[in-house]
Amino acid sequence: MRARRVGIRLSQTKLGEAIGVTFQQVQKYENGTNRIGASNLFKIGKTLGVDVAYFFEGVQEIADSMMTDAPEVPLAGIKEDPLTSRDAIELMHNYYRVKDAIVRKRLAQFVKTLAHSTDET
Repeated sequence: MRARRVGIRLSQTKLGEAIGVTFQQVQKYENGTNRIGASNLFKIGKTLGVDVAYFFEGVQEIADSMMTDAPEVPLAGIKEDPLTSRDAIELMHNYYRVKDAIVRKRLAQFVKTLAHSTDET
């Protein structure tokens, strides 16, 4: 939620106003202190311009890994998500600041190429 909100340059106050809660409540949602009810999750998705399913991407893989007998699988996989790091949020924020859609697409392709280039070495 935080990554998407920051990516579209929406403040916690504005998001809170849009869904009918205080910015402190938005902070608690983002930090995982408070659970988000289904109706508020729907409102948040609508405000952030994403489908509710957006918030559940990768959940199946985490659930599958938790169900294996492998002891090396960490049960706190969600807290270790690299997409919630400050670097990832800043990258997403700057990516969406690029106005030209073609440039954004090329930038995404470039980063993908860089990521795969280490696979071949």
